[in-house]
Amino acid sequence: MSGRKPLLVIAAGGTGGHMFPAQALAEVMLRRGWRVKLSTDARGARYTGGFPHSVEIEKVASATFARGGVINKLLAPLHILGGIIGAGIRMMGDRPAVVVGFGGYPSIPALAAAWILRRPRMVHEQNGVLGRVNRIFAKRVDRVACGTWPTDFPEGVEGVYVGNPVRAAVLERAGAGYIAPGDYPMSILVIGGSQGARILSDVVPPAIAELPSDMLRNVRVSHQARDEDGDRVAQYYADQGIDADVQPFFRDVPRRMSEAQLVISRAGASSVADISVIGRPSILIPYAAATGDHQQANARGLTEAGAAILIPEKRLEVSTLSEQIAAVLSNPQGAMMMSQAALGCAQPDAPRHLADMVEELANKGVAE
Repeated sequence: MSGRKPLLVIAAGGTGGHMFPAQALAEVMLRRGWRVKLSTDARGARYTGGFPHSVEIEKVASATFARGGVINKLLAPLHILGGIIGAGIRMMGDRPAVVVGFGGYPSIPALAAAWILRRPRMVHEQNGVLGRVNRIFAKRVDRVACGTWPTDFPEGVEGVYVGNPVRAAVLERAGAGYIAPGDYPMSILVIGGSQGARILSDVVPPAIAELPSDMLRNVRVSHQARDEDGDRVAQYYADQGIDADVQPFFRDVPRRMSEAQLVISRAGASSVADISVIGRPSILIPYAAATGDHQQANARGLTEAGAAILIPEKRLEVSTLSEQIAAVLSNPQGAMMMSQAALGCAQPDAPRHLADMVEELANKGVAE
C-alpha cells in the first residue's frame, strides 16, 4: 500500500471558530493529494456542510465539562475515554501521517490516540490565549501553530505564527473592492460568532434604529441571531421599517462581508481573520467571558492598526454603538482607510503555511 495517499486526521470542536480553519486546511491538503478525515462530535458535524465532499467525517464520542448537569459532568470522562479508544482503533487500522487538532473537547480523542500511538501531531490555536484543550496538549504534540500574535503560551512551549487559515470562499473575495459609505444603499453585517450572540441581538437593532434618518433610509442589515432571538429581532427591524435579513447562520458570510460597508462582530479569531482578508471596517465587541479574555487579544491587531473600533462588552450601550456606526458611515474617507488597514493585517497565506507545517511534520515522521 506504499502508493496510497497519505492520511491527515483533523480534529476540531463544535463551533465555527474551530471548524472554519479546519475546513481551510482540509481544502489545501486535498489539493496537495492527501486524504483527509475530520474527527468531530455531533455539534461539530453541523458545520461540515462547507467541507469538500471527499473529506470523511468521523463522529466521535466526546463531552464537555463546561455544560450540562452534575451527571453529565461525571460521565464526561467516560465519554471521552470511549472516544479515545475508538479513535485509537481506527488509527491502528488506517495510520494517519499527521493528526492536527484545532481545539475544543471533540479534538481530545484523536489527539490523545495520536499521542498514545506516537503518530506525528500538532495543534493550531486560533486565539491569543490557548484554549483549555490545546493548553493540555501543547507539551504533548510535535508542533504548536498559532493564528494570533503574540499568543500566550505555557512555560516551555514555543509556537510558530502562521495566522488563521480562512476558507477558500473567503480567499476568493480577498481584497474585494470596497465601496465607501455614501448617499446610496449601504450594508451592515452583524455576526456574533457561528451561532449569533444575545447581546448583539439586544443592542444592535435599536442602535441602528437611532441613526440619523437620512442615513438610516439607505441602510440594509444582515443580522446573524440565535434561533431563540431571531423572530423578535426580525420583528423589531420590521417595526422600525429597516430592511433586514435575520438568520441563525449565514452560509454566504464571505459574500455578505464583501458587500458590506461595515461589519459589527464578536472578536472570534475566524471572524477577525475573515474581516482582515476581505478588508472591511469593523466594530468589534469581544466576548467578555471568553477564556483568558482571548477575544480582546484577537481584536488587538485590527484595533491598533486603526481598522476596527473596539467596544468592551461592559460598555456596550445603544447610544454608544449608534454613535460609532454613524461615525463610520458618515466618513467615506475614514471608512476607506479602515478597509485598507484591515487588509494590512491579513494573512491570506495562512492555509498554505499551515499545510507546509503538516507536510514537514509528515516527512520528519517518515524519516524517523
